[in-house]
Amino acid sequence: MRHGEVHNPDGLLYGRLPGYHLSALGERMAETVAEALAGRDITHVVASPLERAQETAEPVAKAHGLPVATDGRLIEAANVFQGKSFGVGDGSLRHPGNWRHLRNPFRPSWGEPYLEQVVRMKSALDAARDAARGHEAVCVSHQLPIWILRSYVEHRRLWHDPRKRQCTLASLTSFTYEDDRIVSVRYWEPAIELVPAHLRAGAKPEKGASKGVGA
Repeated sequence: MRHGEVHNPDGLLYGRLPGYHLSALGERMAETVAEALAGRDITHVVASPLERAQETAEPVAKAHGLPVATDGRLIEAANVFQGKSFGVGDGSLRHPGNWRHLRNPFRPSWGEPYLEQVVRMKSALDAARDAARGHEAVCVSHQLPIWILRSYVEHRRLWHDPRKRQCTLASLTSFTYEDDRIVSVRYWEPAIELVPAHLRAGAKPEKGASKGVGA
């Protein structure tokens, strides 16, 4: 599961920074997903250590009488632009000194390598599978690591256009295992009616859309 909307009035790429909590809308998203999952056979809930992920996991865990476990492998991807606004006209890309970070989009050169994200996310998923073997687990993480893992499992290239990720706020990307092997991936948006139109999967960015930056 991707976390809900975050309170981010300055429009920063907050990345792994502490202190970024769910907005009131984000809390409603988390509650909506918890209601949608109320009848599921969930025996394990685990989240990234970042506040927004922990807060998103809490309603799901509460609905099933479970604690929220923490797994650092579910954390957001590292990014050199963390704490900055990101855009050509009004953000970090105005400064030529930052352009060197964009030299290799295939790795990517501005942050945590895609393959490293695959390795840590897959190991976190396997651990959750083991903790809930025979049942279901919910792991709350962040857009880029979820999308990269899905792309790897579905045999797509890892470098991509960020605007085309199918991973909206509070969405569920479900990996089904048979024994120790992932056999299918499904995608569900139970809180889509609460997601602003410009933040939905495949939406065209609005002018000044850096204010919607998050992960």
